[in-house]
Amino acid sequence: MYDILKQIDSPQDLKKLSMDELKMLAQDIRDALMNRLSKHGGHFGPNFGMVEATIAMHYVFHSPVDKFVFDVSHQTYPHKMLTGRKLAYMEEAHFDDVSGYTNPEESEHDFFNIGHTSTSVSLAAGLAKARDLTGGTENIIAVIGDGSLSGGEALEGLDFAGEMQSNFIIVVNDNDMSIAENHGGLYQNLRELREGNGKAETNLFTAMGLDYEFVADGNDLEQLIRAFQKVKDSQKPVVLHIVTLKGKGYTPAETHKENWHWSVPFDPETGKPKFSGGGENYSSITGDYLMEKMQKDKAVCAITSATPTVMGFTADKREAFREQFFDVGIAEETAVALASGIAKNGGKPVYGVYSSFIQRTFDQVLQDVCINTNPVTFLVFAASVWGMNDVTHLGIYDIPLLANIPQLVYLAPTCAEEYVAMVDWAVEQKQYPVAVRVPANGVIHSDRTFQKDYSDLNRFEITKQGDTVAVIALGDFYQIGEQTVEALASQNIHATLINPRYITGLDTELLESLKSGHQVVVTLEDGVTDGGFGQKIAAYYGDSSMKVKCYGLEKKFYDRYDANALLNELGIVPEKIAEAVSKML
Repeated sequence: MYDILKQIDSPQDLKKLSMDELKMLAQDIRDALMNRLSKHGGHFGPNFGMVEATIAMHYVFHSPVDKFVFDVSHQTYPHKMLTGRKLAYMEEAHFDDVSGYTNPEESEHDFFNIGHTSTSVSLAAGLAKARDLTGGTENIIAVIGDGSLSGGEALEGLDFAGEMQSNFIIVVNDNDMSIAENHGGLYQNLRELREGNGKAETNLFTAMGLDYEFVADGNDLEQLIRAFQKVKDSQKPVVLHIVTLKGKGYTPAETHKENWHWSVPFDPETGKPKFSGGGENYSSITGDYLMEKMQKDKAVCAITSATPTVMGFTADKREAFREQFFDVGIAEETAVALASGIAKNGGKPVYGVYSSFIQRTFDQVLQDVCINTNPVTFLVFAASVWGMNDVTHLGIYDIPLLANIPQLVYLAPTCAEEYVAMVDWAVEQKQYPVAVRVPANGVIHSDRTFQKDYSDLNRFEITKQGDTVAVIALGDFYQIGEQTVEALASQNIHATLINPRYITGLDTELLESLKSGHQVVVTLEDGVTDGGFGQKIAAYYGDSSMKVKCYGLEKKFYDRYDANALLNELGIVPEKIAEAVSKML
């Protein structure tokens, strides 16, 4: 097994292989992909579709002198195998040696840590400009999928590249898919180019001043090698448009492309997951709520930027609500501005987005929504230590980012019932832009009573009255707060427990009242403490004798961590918090 792949320690070894051996190498790479992905999980479809193109690029070019920049870089597992990291796919003991994205710390063949989309053309254009400034002669190659072209930065990069007068090669990997189906007018042009064998009345790329080449079968090694040889050392920016099959080589992935964009560990024979998450989750809760709401009120609409299932909208549900469900493609900024326009003209927009991706919309949230006080509802998913845990997808920076924007109301529910109550208020009210931080610690139900009107802003809720110590536990750290109060009770310290609910403001009346009878305030937040919620409370008590201890994550680029181990390391476990409080007293 892996007879040819075992011979490849660097891209130079490829150049010694015959065409038949290169094709055998492609099968070895797919076998290694199956080995890792079926046991470890990861991005399936993007990698299976890019095997031949990656082999051809490394066969023709001379990495790392010639430089590759992969958009999103979730399709770079074959690239990693050909650049000295094959054991991470062949042997289970080495699976964790590499990340799921390009990483300069791993290899000289990687130039950026990349996990967000639509960036490769602009990044690679920067490499090309630096080459020209310093007198270099190497090829610069950007690899971008058709789904990523919907992002504004990708189009800005193409626009800039159209005026360059030196070597710059842009490989457009067109598999007619984003994570789900593509959305946007430019995909009509890509379809026309595919169906016209590279010819159409309009060509998006030549219209921007770029040269253009087309490969009808982007999984055919011989066609690809000829095409890369043709554009190599070009002295003008050129787009090489290749048509590939997402998931190629595994029938379930070829047939159900959306489901196989990313996979959990599975049985290769049947394609069935080795374990099922099953049960209730906040995606299904959100989808069920929104679909019921949309049926009753045609003004309610849902917006996604290419991640529809984050809100529970699978393909059948998208079709059922196609008049009220808008996928803008990978264009988070447009999603926010679109929502602002809908809200301004009487609609009730709900934009569901991962915390890691709402970072890309700061200006639109501030300018297009909040300055105009348009009542958009943002649902921020995976904003948590329990969210995605690789360095490019961390969701823990949202509180400093969003909570300091004027006019925005950012709410932190503690359970499923409070979540639905907050979302419903956000959708129906007309006064504020509202973001809701979706819990990420599993679906927890509560029999507590939750209000339906949150317009009396910044009113914290005391859920357990005590004295001496007050534990202010935000959002999905509320349960840690509950357990901390129990741990303190075992030491005969009867603490007050507070659910703050609002991230964007302080209940100064309540905080002032704590000065009587309390000596210590503990804040708990599922995010970075610097610039966060707890520091605002600490600042409020700055001129008093109140001691404040803020618990949260450090301002740090964490990567591939174990959440519970990290919380223990940071002391964010009830017993350790209780011990620290005892010492403070």
